[in-house]
Amino acid sequence: MANISVIVPVYKVEEFLSRCVDSILCQSYPDFEVILVDDGSPDRSGQMCEDYARQDSRIHVIHQENGGLSAARNSGIDWAFAHSDSRWLAFVDSDDWVHPDFLKVLYETAEQTLCKISVCDFFRTSGENFPEQPYNCAMRIAAGDFYCGDYQNGQTAVAWNKLYHKSLFKDLRYPVGKLHEDEFTTYQAVYQAGTVGVTPMVLYAYYQNPGGIMKAPWSPKRMHTLEAFEQQIAFAQNRKDDRLLKKASEQYLFSSYEQLGQAPVVFAKELRRKLRSALKLASKSGSFRPGWKTLWAYEAAYPCRPLWWLLSRFHREEENA
Repeated sequence: MANISVIVPVYKVEEFLSRCVDSILCQSYPDFEVILVDDGSPDRSGQMCEDYARQDSRIHVIHQENGGLSAARNSGIDWAFAHSDSRWLAFVDSDDWVHPDFLKVLYETAEQTLCKISVCDFFRTSGENFPEQPYNCAMRIAAGDFYCGDYQNGQTAVAWNKLYHKSLFKDLRYPVGKLHEDEFTTYQAVYQAGTVGVTPMVLYAYYQNPGGIMKAPWSPKRMHTLEAFEQQIAFAQNRKDDRLLKKASEQYLFSSYEQLGQAPVVFAKELRRKLRSALKLASKSGSFRPGWKTLWAYEAAYPCRPLWWLLSRFHREEENA
């Protein structure tokens, strides 16, 4: 059986699926299998999965009713535990693609650093090929330093540019029905692992799909990210981890503020309440305090307080003088 199970959620991607699967099948590391999870695709994607499985014995296909990205990933994880003796898991989104050395470098990084998670860099692309690769100098980094640091272009929560020891998912799954599912899950795997092996090599191509979920207009599901940050805050408080608490509180604050400006008025009360809670948490952690540079947040959180309005007006007049 394979050493690495690569899980690919598939939904309505007939235009991109071949590029994704072909990039996995041509990996320089040979000991892997691919689990294609057809999440009720209404197009030809499901049939394309079956065609691939007939051509390559390394490919296994799961067909299920549409349940979303989390449900598809979970089905792949469940299959890997039930039907495979693989030791590692990797996730690739079906509109993205990977470098031929993606699995090889991630596996070597995990082995060299003795870590249960290894991570590579990625680049955003609308179709361009991989950039020139930096020298591979793998590092072993403590979980807190990684998750709260500036690695991965600041995107430490994403699921797809990592290799995970399968044991990390024994009791861990993605939240079904939630947008921003990575924010609910990845930090738990990282802190469970304790350390992370990091390579600077750019091995994952993140496709800027104009029809993707994150390009869609605002919807109430966008507030799921706030729920994820609330869970991270509770996790950090329970661990007495001030660094994670500071990061999660700041993300909670900025996301609340951003969504308050995007959401319909009917959601303003709830988002303003969350923004106020975020301000209190961030202030308590010492990362965000009232002042000229932070007035924007307090004005949005307390729009009827004359003090904020007067201070901001005075400050603007002072700047224009």
